[in-house]
Amino acid sequence: MRKVIAAINMTLDGVCDHTAGIPDEEIHQHYTELLGQADAILYGRITYQLMEFWRPFVESPSGEKSMDDFAVVIDKIHKIVFSHTLKNVEWESATVANRPLEEEVLALKQQAGKDILVGSRSLIIQLMKLNLIDEFQLCVYPAIVGSGLPLFENMNDRTILKLIKTKTFSGGAVILYYEPTPEKTI
Repeated sequence: MRKVIAAINMTLDGVCDHTAGIPDEEIHQHYTELLGQADAILYGRITYQLMEFWRPFVESPSGEKSMDDFAVVIDKIHKIVFSHTLKNVEWESATVANRPLEEEVLALKQQAGKDILVGSRSLIIQLMKLNLIDEFQLCVYPAIVGSGLPLFENMNDRTILKLIKTKTFSGGAVILYYEPTPEKTI
């Protein structure tokens, strides 16, 4: 069975904002490798539209190797977009989901293949509530932004996670790898 991995960036104060981080060459390389280990990535509409930023870099590379490599890999991976408003997408490797989130993810997990990544805050919260996340990879940037969307918002149940490893980058960001435990308290 394939694993569902929630991989997302956040600030030290828990804010999930793709523009608040400090992505550098090491972090781009890490995410390039992570995408290479997966068959699909799940996005909500907002994150999908943010990630479209990378599309032009495939045809017109920036000259920054880590960014260009990331652009090539993000371009190739199958992106499944969950949206109530988007009916189609222009990115060749993307599709709009035609089943509800739970049904789609359960079907994907049963298929042979590599891991399934989740890169949207809203989908991570929904999948947590459905107990469908097998691993969390939280990249914590050494920044405090003071306001914005908290990664874990509107959670009614306490979820206990087990730290399985860490990865530290020279710029101060840390990736915390967690697995959910069966232990839950209200």
